[in-house]
Amino acid sequence: MVPFCDNGGVHDLVIRGGNVVDGSGAAPRSADIAIDGDAISEIGSVDGEGRREIDADGALVTPGFVDVHTHYDGQASWDSVMMPSVNHGVTTAVMGNCGVGFAPVRPGGQQFLIELMEAIEDIPGTALAEGITWDWETFGEYIDSLSALHRTIDLGTTVPHAAVRAYVMGERAHEYDVSAEEIGEIATVMATGVRDGALGISTSRTFQHRSKHGYEPGTFSPDEELMAIGDELAGLGRGLFQFVSDKMYDKHEWRWLAHLASIGVPVTYTMAQDPGSPLGYRTQLTDDAAQSVDGPMIVPQVPTRPTGLLYGLQSSFHPFRAHPSYRDVWDRPLDERLAMWRDPEYKARILSEEVASKDPFISYLANNFDQMYRLGDIPDYEPPPEASASAVARGNGTTPQEVVYGWMGEDDGKAMVFMPLGSYVDQDHEAIREMIAHPASIMGLSDGGAHCGLICDASMPTYMLTHWTRDRTRGEQLPIELVVHKQTQATARSYGIHDRGVLAPGMLADVNVIDHAGLTLYAPHMVHDLPAGGRRLLQNVEGYVHTIKAGEVIVENDEVTDARPGRTLKATDDGVIRI
Repeated sequence: MVPFCDNGGVHDLVIRGGNVVDGSGAAPRSADIAIDGDAISEIGSVDGEGRREIDADGALVTPGFVDVHTHYDGQASWDSVMMPSVNHGVTTAVMGNCGVGFAPVRPGGQQFLIELMEAIEDIPGTALAEGITWDWETFGEYIDSLSALHRTIDLGTTVPHAAVRAYVMGERAHEYDVSAEEIGEIATVMATGVRDGALGISTSRTFQHRSKHGYEPGTFSPDEELMAIGDELAGLGRGLFQFVSDKMYDKHEWRWLAHLASIGVPVTYTMAQDPGSPLGYRTQLTDDAAQSVDGPMIVPQVPTRPTGLLYGLQSSFHPFRAHPSYRDVWDRPLDERLAMWRDPEYKARILSEEVASKDPFISYLANNFDQMYRLGDIPDYEPPPEASASAVARGNGTTPQEVVYGWMGEDDGKAMVFMPLGSYVDQDHEAIREMIAHPASIMGLSDGGAHCGLICDASMPTYMLTHWTRDRTRGEQLPIELVVHKQTQATARSYGIHDRGVLAPGMLADVNVIDHAGLTLYAPHMVHDLPAGGRRLLQNVEGYVHTIKAGEVIVENDEVTDARPGRTLKATDDGVIRI
């Protein structure tokens, strides 16, 4: 980086007169920003001219967003554009979360990892099989392979526990009768991945993560295995421990976490409001803050909105997906299914049926009509109770199934029904507001690159600006300097990345210039642009006037440019570098 201007007072780029929210948590201020090379050289009143100048009068200027919970592990090997994150102001993303990924891998083990990712993160297996280069075995080789492709944004990664278990244990990856030798090898391989450049390690403890082989490897790992991994990280002196769990409010879950805290290993985990313990997040946030005062940070990652399942005729799942009359037609072209959907005889038959599944979670997803809402062209992610399918049905004198059936047939079968999966117990965002506002938390859980046919939460960084600082009417809004901090400096520092997240001289020139007043988030839509024609949900936005990555404009007036300044992040003993 070039932390100063040495070109006779002429800067490479000057952003003039923006409303600067610098990422530190400081209040907005009017300022110019000068950029030279890939770094910010000056901020305040910039006298020198720029070879290029951007008039930011009336615009919001922020650091590029640092999204630490994505799943681009496969996409990163073939795609330089990195949608859907790049068009939502993200300039740095971290993948390898929740214990799943594609390295390390032994020859012949690739299909097992594809099946895990397809089942757990809803990424088409055919796209992964066709698109991934697989020119690696070790994690270090994976990072080297990633670095060969330049992208719009920077990408860092963690070492996934499930992949390491498969690497060490082979077909026994799902077993938990593990020897001390196997535990030692698992811990060593994970630490080696961090030594070779990963930002940390990740695992999953949630029952929701399953494939045809069973629960994700690592879900029931004994405390001894997790503590051994932590001991290896402590020996390195760097690397954090990321996980997701269903048991955050069960004190047993904290036995191995207490060990990590005692040996100085930073921890970050996914937090949501649990229907079984709707106020548990408050106690947990207090505990996190208390344990972070004198020791390592224990950082909950909280969403900007509920994790939202999007039900529709093009989705991976919807309330009628497990009905007998739909089982044999779900993979037909949309126009054929839409014609059937509009047939009164077919409608009467499918509405008369029940969900044909013995899985209680499937039944819950298909029948939770109190938490299903019409999404709309301009999505409403905080709909009131009276907008639910159950409430609308009571008002119409019909059934919730018929209401949802009608919603799904709108817009030629492309309409979406919103079903919050978590953090919407009280049918408002008050719990989320508390979680965001708490000093212990950062923003996470966008899942960019994953859940291609059911969730499109990579737009969360945009939503934090539209909803929380401008549009919310069902409760308090949040200060813009707070939410920007939570998605920039706070996320970057939590992962040991200290050269970005704040607009200041010497920092990496990752900058957003945003039409805050006009920022508009549109409904997700399905496209088929992955390898092998794989589908994914994208979400259009208007209002990103410029997104700048390492001094180069990667988005201009909401369109991705040809610039590819993004690099692969590699953690070293001296800090995180771009390669």
